[in-house]
Amino acid sequence: MIRLAASRLSCFLACLAAAGTFGIALPVSAQGDLLVAPTRVILDGRRGTEVILSNIGSEEATYRIGIELRRMTSEGQLVEVSREEANELEQAAMRMVRYAPRRITLPPGQPQAVRLSARPAVELPDGEYRVHMSFRAIPKPQPVEEQAEQAQGIKIKLIPIYGVTIPVIIRHGRLQATVALSDPGIVTGEKQKWFQLTMQREGESSTYGEIRVMKRGNSEPVYMVRGVAIYPEVGERRVTLPLSSEQAAALKGPVRIEYREMPEAGGALIAALETAIG
Repeated sequence: MIRLAASRLSCFLACLAAAGTFGIALPVSAQGDLLVAPTRVILDGRRGTEVILSNIGSEEATYRIGIELRRMTSEGQLVEVSREEANELEQAAMRMVRYAPRRITLPPGQPQAVRLSARPAVELPDGEYRVHMSFRAIPKPQPVEEQAEQAQGIKIKLIPIYGVTIPVIIRHGRLQATVALSDPGIVTGEKQKWFQLTMQREGESSTYGEIRVMKRGNSEPVYMVRGVAIYPEVGERRVTLPLSSEQAAALKGPVRIEYREMPEAGGALIAALETAIG
């Protein structure tokens, strides 16, 4: 659940200002009362960076910071991987990532930086290595009186644990990747229309950007989705994106589909496809 109420706008702006102070690019990600910037980190092993956390809630909150492994499926889902199941690339990524602190208590509206770096081994093979950094709220302990009352009345109270997870990517050596687009189409479900597209990736590194669907004569895309990644463990990803009825109608006919780097990364064209959608 994402909560950015208007009454908390000042806290949100304070975090943005802090991100600018530390030289961190936006966008940001929010979950519960936690806001994180940036949502994706790339390290080259030569210098570290910082991730800004901000508590946009009305009460003090404590967060636990950790790293975990996730793999992308051909449908774009990120599946958690245990350390026992980790392959050599994943084990190397876990060993080289350094971060501090590992636990933060933030008053309302208070941002704080988490320092992050990577130390590749001298003999590390060229490649892209990745972990996912997690920021999870630690529930406050219940008062003894409340625990006793619940025990006598046999009450169960479910406490949601909010958290944010961002990828941390370490690129070692000279890496390249190319992408090809194919099989675009509109699929109609019982309650929703979907835009589907196959993305085929080759090379040693991931790609990350936005998908734009352009119509001839229009300078602005008729449909756009940001933050689409294809990680190295996936050679082909089938992207399925929600459409409104108006968007589905606008997509029909001759189109140019573009996959571009994010604007803050330069917006370079990664792949394009000229086609017609029926």
